Amino acid sequence: MPELRKDPVIGRWVIIATERAKRPKDFKVEKEELPEGPCPFCEGNEAQTPPEVFAVRKSQSKSNGPGWDVRVVSSIAPLLQGKGKADLGRRGKGMYDLMNSIGAHEVIIETPEHIANIADLEEEQIARIIDCYIERYSQLEKDPRFKYVLMFKNYGRPAGGGALKHARSQLIATPVNPKRAKEELVGARKYFEYKERCVFCDIIKQELEQKERVIIDIDGIIAISPFASRFPFEVWILPKEHSCDFFAMKPEHRRDLAGVIKRIMQKLKVALDDPPYNYILHTAPFRRAKAGYWKTIDLDYHWHIEVMPRLTRVAGFEWGTGFYLNPTSPEETTKILRETKIDSR
Repeated sequence: MPELRKDPVIGRWVIIATERAKRPKDFKVEKEELPEGPCPFCEGNEAQTPPEVFAVRKSQSKSNGPGWDVRVVSSIAPLLQGKGKADLGRRGKGMYDLMNSIGAHEVIIETPEHIANIADLEEEQIARIIDCYIERYSQLEKDPRFKYVLMFKNYGRPAGGGALKHARSQLIATPVNPKRAKEELVGARKYFEYKERCVFCDIIKQELEQKERVIIDIDGIIAISPFASRFPFEVWILPKEHSCDFFAMKPEHRRDLAGVIKRIMQKLKVALDDPPYNYILHTAPFRRAKAGYWKTIDLDYHWHIEVMPRLTRVAGFEWGTGFYLNPTSPEETTKILRETKIDSR
C-alpha cells in the first residue's frame, strides 16, 4: 500500500505510491524535435549574444571572440536586471508590497561545442563550469542589493530548456530570499535549535550508515536518492564536509563534485533514455550583519544540488495539498541507478 514520508528538512509530506510502481521503461516522455537553426552559443558566434560578463579563456584569446571554454553572458530576456546604482525602491500600495525588479539574470554557456547534455561533457570541462559558478557567486556577492543567487539548469523542452540543444545553465540574483530556499533555511535552523546539529549532516551520516539510498560516494561528495523524494529518480548531491556556502568549496572538492555530476547525469541519461530534467543549486544567502542577523546559518545550513528528471506531471492533488505523489520509491531508484552501466572514462 502507499507510504507517507516526511521530508526532515522542511516537513513536506510525500506519498510513495508503491502500488503504482514504475520502472524506467514505464515513463513515456514526449520528445518534441524542432529545427534549431544557427546556434548563437557555439564558438565563433560570440557576436550573436550579449557581451560576455565573464569567461574561462585560453591564454591570449580576446574577450567576445573564440578561444573560450566556458562563457557567461546576460540573458536576452532577463527576469530581473539592475545596472548601475538603481535602487530597490521598496514601497507599499495599500496593503500590498512592491519593489523594483532589481537583480541579475545570466546564462552560463558550458561548452564551445554544440553538445546538449552536461552528461556528454568531459569531467574536466564540468570542473571548469563549477569554477565559473563560484566566480559568479563571488562577484555578485559584492552587490549589496542582492540577497540570493540561484543557479539552475533546464534540460529538454518539458523542463523549460527551449529548442537550442547547447549545454547551458542560468543564474538569477534576487533582492529577496526565494520562498523555496527560505523553507529549507527555516527548517534547517529549527532542527539546529532543537538538536544543535545540521540536518543535512545528519542525513548524510544516516545514509552512509544504512547504504539504502547512496548512489555514488566519491571522496568529499555524495549523491543520494532522498528519503522523501518528490519525483521519480530525484537525486541530491551534497558535500560530506559541512559547508553552507557553495562558493567556499575547497579546490580539491570541485573535481570530486565534477566527477559525481558526470556520473549521475550519465546514469540518468542511460537509465531513462535521455530524460528532460531540472537541476538547482541551493546555497546559503549572502550575509550582511544587521539587527536580527541570523547568527547560526554557518552551522545549520548545508549547500546541495537537487536533480529532478521531468517524468511525471504535478496535478490538482499536489497543487491543492502541497503533497507530492511519487510512483517510484527512492530505494528502487537507487538500485536501478547503481546497476546502470556507464562509460567511466
